[in-house]
Amino acid sequence: MPQPPWKAWYKLARWRALRLRIFLRDLYTCQRKACGRVEPDTSLLVCDHVIPHRGDERLFWDEGNLQTLCKACHDRDKQREEQASLHMRGVWD
Repeated sequence: MPQPPWKAWYKLARWRALRLRIFLRDLYTCQRKACGRVEPDTSLLVCDHVIPHRGDERLFWDEGNLQTLCKACHDRDKQREEQASLHMRGVWD
């Protein structure tokens, strides 16, 4: 099955530059209020879409829709929230 076109956006130099801009804007700090971890190692940070873009190019590139999360918060909390929202939207029903 072919990958959706938006997957390739994550490989673009434009995305890499934007990701670093967001980390700098957020002072390399996880934006989860319960966390607030400062992480200088960018491999342990995720540039997260506040509102999932689901292929919407406008949401994907919108700096106001991006936040820094530590990898632990992103992989645990954010993914749990997104999975729950799939059920609420009826995607898996």
